[in-house]
Amino acid sequence: QEQLVESGGGLVQAGGSLRLSCAASGISRAIDTMGWYRQAPGKQRDLVATITRGGTANYADSVKGRFTISRDNAKNTVYLQMNSLKPEDTAVYYCEARPLFGADYWGQGTQVTVSS
Repeated sequence: QEQLVESGGGLVQAGGSLRLSCAASGISRAIDTMGWYRQAPGKQRDLVATITRGGTANYADSVKGRFTISRDNAKNTVYLQMNSLKPEDTAVYYCEARPLFGADYWGQGTQVTVSS
């Protein structure tokens, strides 16, 4: 079964840190860009960060300097280190994997809640 398996969400106080992981399982197609998106209640899903297979990262302005995206190509895994978390970072975080050909893959989402 082709899927993205996310882990690492949870509840943290403002100023704290969390690390999200997303592993591609059963996917045979070569994956180019991987990334993280988030969706807060009543809002659209927004880009958080992406990283190419070569390691080029792109961040939303709201997380620059606080979040770091990285990946392990051998494991088809992408990580999101989130530091200095704010209540406005509260959302469901989704992992995305873009194959060189064909439709994107999406994870099931992991909840991140930051209390003030």
